[in-house]
Amino acid sequence: MKVTKAELAKVAVKPDQYPDTQLPEIALSGRSNVGKSSFINKMINRKGLARTSQKPGKTQTLNFYEVNEQLYFVDVPGYGFAKVPKTEREAWGRMIETYLQNRPQLKAVIQIVDLRHPPSADDKMMYNWLKHFDMQVIVVATKADKIPKGKWQKHLSIISKDLQKDESDPIMLFSAETAHGKEELWKKILYYASM
Repeated sequence: MKVTKAELAKVAVKPDQYPDTQLPEIALSGRSNVGKSSFINKMINRKGLARTSQKPGKTQTLNFYEVNEQLYFVDVPGYGFAKVPKTEREAWGRMIETYLQNRPQLKAVIQIVDLRHPPSADDKMMYNWLKHFDMQVIVVATKADKIPKGKWQKHLSIISKDLQKDESDPIMLFSAETAHGKEELWKKILYYASM
């Protein structure tokens, strides 16, 4: 897909702050610092629209990025390593659950994992939670550029097995450095957005 327009349209922490539109939404889930912001920037060809940080826990709100006035990417706070007080983490958890469970415009969740490592306990827990609520999940294994091409399938197999991935959920390779997988991902995203 050719992205001609993209902007951070809304920042929300509760439902009355969500965009008041019927545009389809694709949420982005992943552990802190896995590369959700880099993923968004590469997918929409905008350097720095989604702010990246070396420090885990940068995203603390639901960030709605409107793309081509056609759909939203919704960046949710990362899980796992964020060094924030437990009460704040619990508040994020409630905010994310409220959004994921109650938003009719939500068509699919992209769960981003690091291709270089087996899924963490948090990755597995998140995937199981999404499947428990019958959500469409696209597993995106990012940082493909950091692994020799000949080992990609082996790493994908480990991720699929460890997540106990549902056969109907696609697993796709991606690199925010080289844009590998970008076109295939857009096709999958537009397919779910049209459902």
